[in-house]
Amino acid sequence: MPMNVPAPPGALDLRPLSARSVVLSLLLGTHPPELPVRELLRLVEGFDVGGSTLRAALSRMVAAGDLRRTDGGYRLSDRLLERQRRQDDAVHPRTRAWHGDWEMVVITATGRGPAERADLRTRLTALRLAELREGVWLRPANLTRALPGDLGQVVQRYTARPDRPSGALAETLWPLDAWSATARALLAHIAGSPRPADRLTAFAAVVRHLLADPVLPPGLLPAGWPGTELRAAYTAYQRELIGEVRARVRGT
Repeated sequence: MPMNVPAPPGALDLRPLSARSVVLSLLLGTHPPELPVRELLRLVEGFDVGGSTLRAALSRMVAAGDLRRTDGGYRLSDRLLERQRRQDDAVHPRTRAWHGDWEMVVITATGRGPAERADLRTRLTALRLAELREGVWLRPANLTRALPGDLGQVVQRYTARPDRPSGALAETLWPLDAWSATARALLAHIAGSPRPADRLTAFAAVVRHLLADPVLPPGLLPAGWPGTELRAAYTAYQRELIGEVRARVRGT
């Protein structure tokens, strides 16, 4: 059975941050996604990234199409704005009241190669759907979002009412206990990580974990689900990070 969260319970996906990933983490959490050069310099000071390293990374990112130069600063490219939208949806998912219906997406296209099949699976998983069996994807119909228009060429979408209890079905589609255990491990790790670089690394892992949250209706979640707490911790961190640096810059 395909699962949305393959990591073992409580495992932390902590990845060392390069200068590029530091810049992207900062801009992806900033609205609008643009920062003056002096603010970027102040921000990266606390993450073991020197000025010359930052300038080299910015040049490479502009050449690669990750960033655009603006008057006095840098902004995410149009290509990465979609990534920011997905991150924003992970931190602040748009939901609606759930009345028991399920969204069902059935893959109808045939003759696709392995790369196309893998890409489609990635896209459906990003839409917080889970695979019941090959070609049949489900989730409770509690999200306020439409499927991308081009998916209509390869899938058909239905509204369904499964015979089996919704709670039991959700437990087979998502490893909820594992997701919860990892979320709690992240919260504990954050509380014990005072160094700015360690905190940024941890909160980058928080965002990746939130992208795998199925965002189920409250009635289908295990008791003590930590999703809201994890989102609140990330939101407070971003407000603190950007706010403090901007206050220091204005004071110079």
